[in-house]
Parts: sequence; structure tokens; C-alpha cells
Amino acid sequence: MNNALYNQIRIFQSIAREGNISAAARKLEITPPSVSNALKLLEEYIGHPLFVRTTRRIELTETGQLLLEQTAAAVESLENSLESIRDQHQEPSGMVRITLSRFAYLLILKPAMAEFCQQYPGIQLEISVYDGTVNIIKERFDLGIRFGDILEGGVVARPLMKPFREGLYASSAYLSRHGTPEVPADLCHHQLIGYRFITNNRILPLLLNDRGEQLTVEMPGQLISNVIDVMADGIRNGLGIGRLFEPVWQLQPDRERFIPVMESYWKTYPPVYLYYPKNAGKTKRVKALIDFLISTTGR
Repeated sequence: MNNALYNQIRIFQSIAREGNISAAARKLEITPPSVSNALKLLEEYIGHPLFVRTTRRIELTETGQLLLEQTAAAVESLENSLESIRDQHQEPSGMVRITLSRFAYLLILKPAMAEFCQQYPGIQLEISVYDGTVNIIKERFDLGIRFGDILEGGVVARPLMKPFREGLYASSAYLSRHGTPEVPADLCHHQLIGYRFITNNRILPLLLNDRGEQLTVEMPGQLISNVIDVMADGIRNGLGIGRLFEPVWQLQPDRERFIPVMESYWKTYPPVYLYYPKNAGKTKRVKALIDFLISTTGR
């Protein structure tokens, strides 16, 4: 592949990701006519149009989609290999993009972020906090943190946290008014502080472990949120029984006010994993963050 063709493919991929020529030009820091000309030359070389133009954006044709799928991994692998060789005798530098849930940010990244940035001043972190599942290859993230190790192809998973439980907690004031539940049947007489899963706008059901079987419990409630701090405040203020992962409960400065209830029924969640594309893990900037997070979590 000659240099001009390689450059045209890189520009084509940027147009596909950004959705239009102007945005691709800004991303690549070149002029829109240069982007348009590179696309025209590539389409002439392929012999087929790669995009169809709409009023707001351009969309991939079937040929364009095929070209993107078959070249994306190859170009990324080549760029990572070149970066790895170039950086052999240099300090880690450049952008590292990471996606993780609010829970993972609170427990894993937040405590480590300042120290990492001080230790690696040449690395710029871009942090995307999102509770849903993200395809890190498609979305071009270097790293992700989430539950479980069932991942798409070409991705490596490394454990960061051991399995842990989701606890049920209430304040002493709430329990003095409503009593302490002992078994799931008692919960119909109690208020649940609900959690709304922001990615699908659904309220997460209360899941319990009943002698090895998963049990879903419906409960009334006055307070619903998608923010951990709001749920913790609801527990403090006696608004109901709330759910907190045990590691989150341990972070509360007044955790003695959070009284555990029905502990034998708490559900255990799988380990939390750090995951990343195989090739990305070879670059100095990404490897620096991988090694740092694994060392700070003690795994």
C-alpha cells in the first residue's frame, strides 16, 4: 500500500466516524477540500461510491461499510505498532480514552486519578462515565471498566475487583417507624429507594439471593434516582430501604448510620474487569494506565 492510499483510508475512516466532511477535517486538522479530494480519489480507486449524501450527514454505502469493517482493525494495529516502536525510549505521552460506569469511577478511577496524572504529566485522560455497555473498539476507547469478562473479540480482560455484594440498608429512624424486615415477604410493607437505569430508562428491580435462587421483589417507593449519592442521602434521611454495593457503603463517611437489613439475602455481583483492545495494550500511554490501575487495586 502506498502512502497516498493509506492516508486516503485514514481520512475515509474519519469521515465515517465523524459523520460529515467538515467534522472529519476538524478532527484531522486539515481543510475540508483536502478531505473531499482524498475521498474522491479513494472512490475512484475502489470504483464505487463509499458514501451517500443526505441533508445533514453522509452515510456509508454497502461498499463503504465493507471497506470500514475490513480496514479499521488493520489501520489501528499499524498505528499502535508504529507508536509502540516510536515510544521505546520516550516517556509515555498522548491521549488515553477510558469508558466506565459511575460506580467504577467512584471506586477505582477517582481515588487514583490525581496520582496518575502527577506521575505521568505527558498523558491526557479523557474519561467517559456511562452506565451502559460500550463497544470500545467501535467507539475507539483505549480502556473500559465493567462487570464480567464476557467481551467482544480482540479484547483483553484483566480483573480489578473481586466479587462483592449489593447490600440493603436503612436508617435507625426508618426502622423504628416501620420495623426491620426479616424475609422477602416482609418487604411489601416497606419503601424501596429505587434506582433508574439511565441507559434504558427502566427502574432496576430489587434482586435478592434466596438460597442460591435469584428472587425479584416488587416494592413501593417514594424516591427514585440514578445517582448513588442521592440514594445514600435517601437512606440517611429515612426515606426507605436503599441498595448500595458494599464497597460504596464502605466509602460513606457516616457508614455507621447505614444499618444492614436481610443480609443473608444479599445478591453477589461478578468481579469488575479492566478491558482493552489487544493492540492498544502495547502502547506506552495505555500500558501505563493499565499497570497503574492494577497496582492500585491490588490485583
